This record gives sequence, C-alpha cells and structure tokens, in this order.
Amino acid sequence: MTIPARTGAIPPEVESAGQDAGHDALIGATVPLMGRRWQRERIMFGDGAARGPGMIGIGLTHTDAPALTLTGPNRINLAYDPAALAPARAALLAASAHGGWPIAGDAQSMALLTLAERISASDIPVLLEGPTGTGKEVLARFVHHLSPRGTGPFVAVNCAAMPEAMLEALLFGHKKGAFTGAADAAEGLFRAADKGTLLLDEIGELPLALQSKLLRALQEGEVLPLGATRPIKVDVRIIACTNRHLAAEVEAGRFREDLLYRLNVFPLRIPALRDRPGDIAPLAFGMLLRHASAPGQPGWIDAAALALLETHAWPGNVRELENVIRRAILLAGEGPTIMAEHIMFDTAVRAVSDGGASPVTDTAPSAAAARTLSDVAFASESQAILGALASHDGNRSATARSLGISERTLRYRLASMRANGVMAAAAAGGRA
Repeated sequence: MTIPARTGAIPPEVESAGQDAGHDALIGATVPLMGRRWQRERIMFGDGAARGPGMIGIGLTHTDAPALTLTGPNRINLAYDPAALAPARAALLAASAHGGWPIAGDAQSMALLTLAERISASDIPVLLEGPTGTGKEVLARFVHHLSPRGTGPFVAVNCAAMPEAMLEALLFGHKKGAFTGAADAAEGLFRAADKGTLLLDEIGELPLALQSKLLRALQEGEVLPLGATRPIKVDVRIIACTNRHLAAEVEAGRFREDLLYRLNVFPLRIPALRDRPGDIAPLAFGMLLRHASAPGQPGWIDAAALALLETHAWPGNVRELENVIRRAILLAGEGPTIMAEHIMFDTAVRAVSDGGASPVTDTAPSAAAARTLSDVAFASESQAILGALASHDGNRSATARSLGISERTLRYRLASMRANGVMAAAAAGGRA
C-alpha cells in the first residue's frame, strides 16, 4: 500500500495513482491503523485499477452524499464528507480489508492482528479462545494466509457438528471395508490439509477417546486411518478454536491436560465485541459492503445509526452485528443511507419463569404472540435443561442422563442457549 511522497504526513511506502492530495486528512489519519505488511502489499489508492490478484484499488472522492460502493471485483469507491472524518475512517478500514481479511479499528484488535502476523511466520500450534461469534475463523484464515503455508490448503472442521461415530474416520481417514458402509477408501481431513492448515473449531467438543488420537497425530506428525496397519506421515499446522475455558474443562475431566499443553503453545484470545468498541463501525461498513453491493441498495450508515450500534451490548458478537446490518439493508430499501430507524437489534429469548409465563423479548413485549413453533420449542427445551441443571447442582453428566441425551448433545444445546442469550438471562434472573 503506497501513498505519494509529496504528502509528507503520510508514510511514503503507501502508493497513490493520481489521487488528489485533498484526501491527506483521511488517509493520514487512517493509514497508521492499517500500515501492517499484509495491507501495504495489497492496497492502492487512486483512480487506476488494482495491479494484481488479491489487490484492492480504493478511489476517494468528496461529496455531501457519502457512499461506500464496490465498483468491481477488486475496486472500491469511497465518497465521503471531509467534515465527517470519523465514519469515513471506519469505511476506509472496511474497504482495506475487503476480500475476507480481518477488519479492525480498535487498539486491542490491532495489537492482536500484529501478534498474529508474527505468529504466522512460525509453525507452532495456535489456540484461539473467545466467545461465540467473535470471528475466530477469520483470524485463523488470517494466520494461514500470512504463513509459509498460505498457498497450501486450509481445511476447517467443526468438531461439535460432526457425528461422533464418524468423526475419527473423517479426521484420520479409513481404508475400504474398514467398517460397514465404507465402500471406498477416504484420505481424511488431516491428509486433505497436508502442507497446509487444519482448523479444529469447537475443539472442546471433541470426545475424550479421539483426543488421545489427536494428541498422537500432533506429537508424531502421522495419522493411522481406520483399518490401516501403518501410519501415514502428514505435515499439518493445527489451529484450534474454542469458546470455552479449556483449563476448566481439564479440571472437570472433559479435556486431556496433555492435549491442552500441546495445543496451547501460543494462545490468542479474541475479546467480545462489546469490549472492542472501535471495531463496531468498521465492521458495520464491512458488512454493508459485503451485503449491499447491488445498485439501488444503501451505501452508507448514518452517524445516529452508528451511535446506536456502538452503544449496544452485542451478546451475539459479530454474528449478531451482521444480522442487524442485513436487516437494516432490507428496511432501508432503496434509500441511500441506513438510518437509526432501520436498526433493529436481535431479541434474546429469556428463560421461562417458574410460574410458567411465556418468554418475552427485551424490546417487544407483545412479540410472544407472534413467535414461531420453533421459538416455542427452543424456549421449552431451554427451560427443561436449566431446570435439570439446577436440580443436579450443575453436574452435566447427571443432567444429560436425566434428560435422556448424551453429554455431547447437552454441551451443544448449552452452546446454542448461550448464543441466544438464555444463559445470561437465567443468570440475571438468579441475581434478581
């Protein structure tokens, strides 16, 4: 990323192709936030097209009707009001990250990306921790793309979504006839990620029996497919993600301590969105650019709407923010700008009270009558799980047995309840 040498306040390594110097205030205030190596190599300001694959050309113009528009596969135009630089900076940060790169404007996030960039040069395992919906997979892809393995495969697997009976074969592969239904051999995800990166999402959901086999694969650099007698060498970097505190899982006997030490060579913790407010506006513009690129859709977010977004608690983190922006795009219709009245936040389901009252939402008490059958089923299931947990003093094994489900299924249900705000609402109710 380079800018003309004549603009003395701007780093000389950033280039501009015919860009007017009247944008120095915006560029000079924003480039220090995005001056890392991975951005310098792919961003060009000015009127010309980006010069290579993966590069982004950003054109800047002054206007009293601001808009952020995608004008080509690798071309973005930012028209902004020079008297309102704060939203313009957020929009420029979003434009600079277009193409699946991390969007960051908060000091915490920028420090995290700087550290992740340094880690990417090594081959050590990385453990990404943080609440659901904070962007752990985006950070994992970032580490992969900047690493020497960046041209190799990136394979992501959600350990919680895999059928437990098939998980070993999916990870390590199997020989033909190794089990009923194995009509053909399969290489498995470890071998599919050879010379690249394997992302193990929700690693805390991996069954204990498989944790020992994963540990051996990491220690020896080899996998033993089901039905095979000889191990196969693999060269894979592991990035593991979890929204749980694995040390506590070790204490509870649900996670192997030796596997934790093997994965936890360099932990990176992604804060909840509410703890990095500087990311909210850039992320909102990034989602606007992603979901409203067609003609006739809004191209800007009003300052009042941004203020609403920045004061929200975001229990659903970045995933909830994306929902809100997509909803706002629909509500804005053909209007050029998302206004405050277009912002509608997700409504978390509250735990059903002991008296049997229907769950209600935080912002629309009358919405209970319009709930779908799936909402009712989710609320009833949540009430049953919370009640069983309380009656067994939080013991998950006993709770799962009493409900007639596996402990793995219970963990999945609890994760879904946390993502929908049920656990937080229950905790608040307990304190009341």
